[in-house]
Amino acid sequence: MLIFDAHLDLSLNAIEYNRDLRLSIEEVRAAEAGMTDLAGRGNATVTFPEMRKAGIGLCVATQLAGCRKPLGPIGTWNSPEQAWAMTQGQLAWYRAMEDAGHLRQICDRAQLDDHLQAWESASETCPIGYILSLEGTDSIREVSELEACYHQGLRAVGPAHYGKGRYALGHDQDGPLSDKGRQLLAEMDRLNMILDVTHLCDRSFWDALAVYRGPLWASHHNCRALVDDPRQLSDEQIRALAQRGAVIGIACDVWMVVPGWRRRSTTHQDLPQANLESLANHVDHVCQLLGTTKHVGIGTDLDGGFGNEQTPADLKTIADLLTFQGILEKRGYSDVDLTQIFHRNFVDFLRNAWS
Repeated sequence: MLIFDAHLDLSLNAIEYNRDLRLSIEEVRAAEAGMTDLAGRGNATVTFPEMRKAGIGLCVATQLAGCRKPLGPIGTWNSPEQAWAMTQGQLAWYRAMEDAGHLRQICDRAQLDDHLQAWESASETCPIGYILSLEGTDSIREVSELEACYHQGLRAVGPAHYGKGRYALGHDQDGPLSDKGRQLLAEMDRLNMILDVTHLCDRSFWDALAVYRGPLWASHHNCRALVDDPRQLSDEQIRALAQRGAVIGIACDVWMVVPGWRRRSTTHQDLPQANLESLANHVDHVCQLLGTTKHVGIGTDLDGGFGNEQTPADLKTIADLLTFQGILEKRGYSDVDLTQIFHRNFVDFLRNAWS
């Protein structure tokens, strides 16, 4: 089955982790043996060959560079100009992968439909399609610069990441959407960009839904009812997103899957229930809450600053999404349901957004 993954930090891994994603997962891990500079070293889960094993023919691929303080180990810079330079370097890598025949940028409905036909005809040789997204907007020096980003192919924008962003507050903060953030959303609306509400703090989330009229989604989110943390979506937020036609991508970062996981300290031996069955509980919760499978998808966030030391225990690489399909099938999800969850919901969303 075709899989649409709504959140992969491919360029972050290529540029900041210095991973050649064309290699096998074994080669990437071996090259990092003994390295401890960044989280997830030696435990990578994503390469192009592993994506193909899973059937991931479409993904939302990010640019990521923020200015939050204190600076984190990856993805953070001291000025908007430095952050802008990093996102442009990441874009250059995407272009290089296009030139090499590994990726294909998807910017409109015609390109989307062409790609789906090509993937169905020859998935073994067809480039993997990607929609370009910006996670956190600190790299946008001025709102007027967003149009240039649109012409580079940027189609989705998440105004916040962690901390106090220049345009919006992350989920670990609290406060309303700023005037500068409202100006950003107005320009996104004009350009018909997709608003990614992921990482917005609660008050900014509700402000954004009140003022933004364009298409929106939650690319990588799980359920607060199951793991009580402001990084997660409340039931009220899930219902509000569904009313707007949004799709929610279920994420594989295990601290968002089960309660009690502490990053950099908890292990799978400590919490053996931190597995794909528990991840399926989040799919169940969204579907039962809404009475439909039409608003849930996959947004793994795999290798988003962590490796398989912080994934469900039975997910060693992204190819194990095939196992996740089997778990949902055993829970009674039909072939139609699985098709919707694993690609159709996000594909239909894009067709509507780009109509």
